Amino acid sequence: MAEHPNVAIARAMTDAINRGEMQRLDEFIADDVVWHSIGSPEPIRGKEAMRAGALGGDDYQITVRLHDVVANDDHTVALVEATAIRGGRTLTYRTAEIMHLRNGKIVERWAFSDDTAAITAFFA
Repeated sequence: MAEHPNVAIARAMTDAINRGEMQRLDEFIADDVVWHSIGSPEPIRGKEAMRAGALGGDDYQITVRLHDVVANDDHTVALVEATAIRGGRTLTYRTAEIMHLRNGKIVERWAFSDDTAAITAFFA
C-alpha cells in the first residue's frame, strides 16, 4: 500500500529540519497558516510571521526523530522526539504534532508536549 501524500509531507519536513534547512519548510506552509506554538497563548498567523518567528530561529539547532505518523486527506498526526541545542544547553522532548492540510500545505498546526514548561523556558 502506498504512503499517503500527507505522510510524505511530514517525512520531508522532518528531513528538512534534520538537515538544518529551515527555509525549506516554507514550501509546506500555506500563506495564511495559523501556527499554535507550545507554550504560546496566541498562535502565529501567516507565513510572513512564521519566517520572523518559528522558522526564523537561528540561535538553536534542532533534530527530530519521527516516531510515527498517520494521515488522511485533511489531517496529519506526527509523534516526534526532538532534541534542541541552544547556548550550550540541550533539551530532548516529545510532541504530538497535529496538522490540518489543504492542497499539500499546512493551514493550521497544534503541538502538544510531554513538558510544556521545559520547552517554554528553553526557547524563552
